[in-house]
Amino acid sequence: MNANRRDILKYTAAAAAATALPASFAQNTTGAIDSRDRVFITNEDSNTLVVIDPRTNTVETTINLTSFDEDPRPPFRYITAGVAPTHAAMIHKPLYHGCIDAHGAVPSPDGLLLATSGRGSSNIYLIDAVEKRVIGNTPNPVAGPTTTAERLSSGILLGREPHEPTFSRNGKELWVALRGEGRIAILDVERALRQLRGSEVSSVRQFLPTLNGPAQVWFNRQGTLAFVASQKVAKVDVFSVNLDANGHSQPKHLRTLDISAQDKLGFTPFMKTTPDGNELWFSHKLADALSCRSTREGFELLDNVSLGAMGRPNHVEFVANAQGSVVYASLARVDDSGPGGVASSQIAIIDRSAKTGERKMDNSFFSHGRESHGLWTNPENTLLYVAHEQDELPGTPNAGQTVCSAFDVSDPFKPNFIAQIPLGNLALPSGGLRNKKSINLVYVRPGVKGQTA
Repeated sequence: MNANRRDILKYTAAAAAATALPASFAQNTTGAIDSRDRVFITNEDSNTLVVIDPRTNTVETTINLTSFDEDPRPPFRYITAGVAPTHAAMIHKPLYHGCIDAHGAVPSPDGLLLATSGRGSSNIYLIDAVEKRVIGNTPNPVAGPTTTAERLSSGILLGREPHEPTFSRNGKELWVALRGEGRIAILDVERALRQLRGSEVSSVRQFLPTLNGPAQVWFNRQGTLAFVASQKVAKVDVFSVNLDANGHSQPKHLRTLDISAQDKLGFTPFMKTTPDGNELWFSHKLADALSCRSTREGFELLDNVSLGAMGRPNHVEFVANAQGSVVYASLARVDDSGPGGVASSQIAIIDRSAKTGERKMDNSFFSHGRESHGLWTNPENTLLYVAHEQDELPGTPNAGQTVCSAFDVSDPFKPNFIAQIPLGNLALPSGGLRNKKSINLVYVRPGVKGQTA
């Protein structure tokens, strides 16, 4: 058999594996997928949000955060004279007013809203998770066969590098880490909705000074404490939220934690509390490690978990069900020895039930994509979805596509691969804009309390 034939057979087998639905999944977890369930993924290079229906594991729609094709004249078009611009050229086209570098995404506690940030455009957008549309868009006065039906909202301008937004536990506020300014923008959600719909109101309640390079805010389970991680200094700020009678915050700085022993280089892009609310897990990307601290006063270090050389962890997620309790960490490193010989990143598995102080990376599994990033589980903790930054390589089943992967995690220690989902294109009147470089991913069931509640 010659090399070309071997390659064809290898990639054909890989393609079959990518679309197969394991019998165990069909029998055990299909009933857990609610008709409202959707997976939302922010795509930084295309400035789009892909919406996946987990019942079919296909792209249902793409939410457009670009301003292309709102006018038939060439300066407004995505593709002119058959030429698709590079990403750098795309966002610098004359008269472009759309999102630049779509990045963070988080659901409101009731799952009815999503907040996503434009890092480069210095703003945030609110998305209706039921209608799957941008709040504040207006009818396009020149709508027609060669133009879009809507004009994109300008969102809410906040400041340099809004990296990650996070809803307060009661859903009344949105805290946005302004990574380029050393402060947090705190928005009133109700006023933000009014502002986006055209009312002359300001949604920003205050700017809260914090440590340099804030990457993200996350709240304890009770919503009484706010933790702020940084990508510039090896510290974590802790604030007392101090809710008033209307459920709005009156934040006060409580203390600053020194995490230099865990994150010498001061680059912690992501953190999240466990479902029971007792622990806060941090991703120290350049240290190739995770750490875990108590969310109670004192905030003592509970674990420091090495993920191996060049692991480069991005996000963490928790799964707890009848078969066990784990922490997953998406690794940016790409290994050549993936399934079917196709390059793939891995997801680290840490056993949360192990003794505190002794938890470590027990195992890993391939993510079936390159440079794994965002990951999120369904409410039943039986499904896991993973986003990836890099496109699939030539000669692979979804060559040239950015992909999302789905897993059955009914046994969290033995994830069962379900599907590799190509994200496809946003169909614009002038041509297809490929969904590219996925960052944040969230699994949402609108109307049901989720992980931010």
